[in-house]
Amino acid sequence: MSRVSQARSLGKYFLLVDNMLVVLGFFVVFPLISIRFVDQMGWAALMVGIALGLRQLVQQGLGIFGGAIADRFGAKPMIVTGMLMRAGGFAAMAVAHEPWVLWFSCILSGLGGTLFDPPRAALVVKLVRPHQRGRFFSILMMQDSAGAVIGALLGSWLLQYDFRLVCSAGAALFIACAAFNAWYLPAWKLSTVKTPIREGLGRVLRDKRFVTYVLTLTGYYMLAVQVMLMLPIMVNDIAGSPAAVKWMYAIEATISLTLLYPIARWSEKRFRLEHRLMAGLLVMTLAMLPIGMTSSLQQLFTLICLFYIGSIIAEPAPRDAGRFAGGRPGAWQLYGFQPSGARLRRRAGLRGRRLAV
Repeated sequence: MSRVSQARSLGKYFLLVDNMLVVLGFFVVFPLISIRFVDQMGWAALMVGIALGLRQLVQQGLGIFGGAIADRFGAKPMIVTGMLMRAGGFAAMAVAHEPWVLWFSCILSGLGGTLFDPPRAALVVKLVRPHQRGRFFSILMMQDSAGAVIGALLGSWLLQYDFRLVCSAGAALFIACAAFNAWYLPAWKLSTVKTPIREGLGRVLRDKRFVTYVLTLTGYYMLAVQVMLMLPIMVNDIAGSPAAVKWMYAIEATISLTLLYPIARWSEKRFRLEHRLMAGLLVMTLAMLPIGMTSSLQQLFTLICLFYIGSIIAEPAPRDAGRFAGGRPGAWQLYGFQPSGARLRRRAGLRGRRLAV
C-alpha cells in the first residue's frame, strides 16, 4: 500500500471517530432543549424556537465566511477553535435562566459550528476518493443515526438528575473532539492556490448551478429542523415523559441501519441525485402534514418512520457538495455556502411553530 493510500485509509478512520464525537456531543444536548425550557421551565415555545433559529442562522447563514477563513488558513485551527466555542456555548446553556442567556449560548454554539463545519465537510473530499464517497456517506449516515440514539439516551438519563449534567456531557465531548483534532489532524489545506476571500466568495456566488442547488435544499432544511423542535415536544406531551424521546431516535437508527444502505445502492444506479432529493422531500412532507392531528404514540411513531424514510431517500444531496467544489480555489466557501438556505428555514420553522402552539 502506497503512502497516499495509507493516509487515505487512516483518514477515513479519523473522520469516523471525529464524526461520532460531534454527533454524540450534539444529540446529548439539543434534542432536550425544548423539553427543558418549554416543558420543565414553562417558557413559551417561541422563545426556544428563536434560540434554535439563532443557532441555525449563525451556523448556516455565516458558514460561507467560515469556509472562506478555513480556505485561507487551513482546517485545523478553525476546527479546534470551533469545537471549543461549541463547548463554551453548552457551558453557558447550563446556567440559562433567562431567554437572552439561552440565545447567547445558542449564538456561541452556532459560531463554533460556523468555524468547524465547512472544513470538516471538505476533508471528506480530500480523504475519500470520488467513487467511494457514496458508500462513505452511507456509513456516516448510519453512524449519525446510532450516535443520535446513544446521545439522546445519555441526555435523557442525565436530564432526570440535572440539566447542567446534560450540558456538561455535551461540552466534554466537544472538548475531547477538539483535543482529538489538535493531536491527530495534520495542518492540511484544500486549496493550493492563495485566493483572496472576496474573490473566492465571488466565485461561489457566480456558480449558478451551485446556488440553485442550495436553494433547492431549503425545503429539506425547513422539514429537518422540526425534528429538533416540534417532534420532541409532541412525543413528550403524548407520552408524558421526556424519556420517550429516545424512542424517536431509536426508530431513526433502526430504519437507517436496516434500509439506508439498500436504498442508497438501489437508487444510485437508477435515479439522479436531484430526483432522489425531490422524492425524499415529497415523502417527508406527506409525513409531516398529519402530525399535528395525531393523538397516540403509535400514530406519531408511524409518521416519524415515514419521515425518516423520506430523509434517507433525500439525504445524499445535502452531503454531496463535493461535486461542485472539486479542487479549485475557494472550494471551502462552497461548503460554507451550501447550508445557507437555513435562513429561510428558520423563518418558516418559527412561523410554523407559532401555529402549532
